[in-house]
Amino acid sequence: MPLNRDFVGRRFVADTPFLVGREHIRQFATAIQDDSPLSHDLEAAKAAGYIDLVAPPTFLTAVALWRPVVPVHDPQLGLDYSLVVHVEQRYSLRRPVVAGDELVVSATIADIRKAGRNELLISEYEFVTTGGEPVATARTALASRGTAA
Repeated sequence: MPLNRDFVGRRFVADTPFLVGREHIRQFATAIQDDSPLSHDLEAAKAAGYIDLVAPPTFLTAVALWRPVVPVHDPQLGLDYSLVVHVEQRYSLRRPVVAGDELVVSATIADIRKAGRNELLISEYEFVTTGGEPVATARTALASRGTAA
């Protein structure tokens, strides 16, 4: 069953902000084997000029999972998650994410298009602080295998 192209252009915002904690950063850095002292040692981060621990750039993937906004499980979208392959992830950081940031996640479904027998669901994310400061943008592509009309 093809994806519902009526979703293209729709914007979704997380219900609650995500408060970035030191342990979130440390655990994520450990999981991806990033041993940078900026992500593990508060004194090292402060000595480098940061106010707190610094998250690795791909940390925002976890934030988007903790505060999901794209309605991938909405039956109206028609996405069977068992057929999904993560194809692409890009980030544009305006500044590093640090512990203490309170982030609001929003996403827009930018495109749904055919790619052979598959479909691509392209989403564009924005991460801003609760004070409105832009932190980063991201672009994600998911492939829905074998669902193209």
